[in-house]
Amino acid sequence: MIVKQAANVLDIIEFFARVRRPATLSEIAQELGWPRSSTFNMVGTLVERGFLYEPRPRAGYYPTPRWLTLARNIAEAEPLPPSLHRLLLDLAKETGETVYVAAPAGDRVVFLDVVESDSVIRYFAEIGKRLPIHATATGRAILAQYSPAERRSILGKIKFECYQPNTPMSIAAVEAEIARGLEQGWFLGATQYTSDVMGLAVMLPLAGRPLSLSIGGPIFRMEKRMADLGAKLRDAARHYGQDFAR
Repeated sequence: MIVKQAANVLDIIEFFARVRRPATLSEIAQELGWPRSSTFNMVGTLVERGFLYEPRPRAGYYPTPRWLTLARNIAEAEPLPPSLHRLLLDLAKETGETVYVAAPAGDRVVFLDVVESDSVIRYFAEIGKRLPIHATATGRAILAQYSPAERRSILGKIKFECYQPNTPMSIAAVEAEIARGLEQGWFLGATQYTSDVMGLAVMLPLAGRPLSLSIGGPIFRMEKRMADLGAKLRDAARHYGQDFAR
């Protein structure tokens, strides 16, 4: 369920992140497809709360640094180590593919950090991207860190949807994929959620947090390197976990 008012606030944030300049009420309303009256009320509320301001009179509105202050305060409470981002940079450079860290979010996973491939044809990802926890290698690497009872509780709430012809469509099918991943040391997701995309993932438990470390890219480029990429990912996560524990 999506609460419209909350979604509208997020739409405004994303709008300014795209345009990166002040915008008038008319521009905001036109871009977001809102009635002018609704736009006026939303912008007025954000101005009153100190989240938007007019850098120059009648030249449009722009977010204040208050967003950044709040985001920093939130991030500092549950930070990802800077060394983890360096690991992503190294893996992306070594493999040539998009690399990312994800965390559980109910029946989904959410990307916490991303380094995209430099290739023109690549897996496009961004922080905040969400994927089904059962239909992706990233999700199954997280599910594998839960007890069987905890997994059953999560999977029991999922409405299994056929995203692609080989999407796992039952708890038993997901458990079988998890077992295969545990046996080979890395988890595979090939055209199970998105066509023509392959994902490889490994478990990355960090200070009690069930995270996953993943590589994503076009299947035509990754398929022939699958075993090598999986081994690189597994070894990188293992070495990082040992260094982090010291």
